[in-house]
Amino acid sequence: MKAGIVYLITFRSVTYAQRGERVLNRAGERCSLQRTPRWMEEQGCGYSLRVQTENIERAVLLLRGEKLPLGKVYLRLEDGGLEEVTV
Repeated sequence: MKAGIVYLITFRSVTYAQRGERVLNRAGERCSLQRTPRWMEEQGCGYSLRVQTENIERAVLLLRGEKLPLGKVYLRLEDGGLEEVTV
């Protein structure tokens, strides 16, 4: 199985992030729940999903279809940094 590109989808609460994890796992998307980096917490995003996918649009649509309030979506760069993406 091809690894996929890594994204972070932020959430304001652990409850929403947990629900999002269940939604994506049921749909076959590879993801895991994690605390967000400290600098993201200052923006009100305490938890995120690390999503490994070739199709982030599908993952976001699945989450929005469940009415989950998403924060921002970030692409994990090769150097370990993050870049915000619009989906």
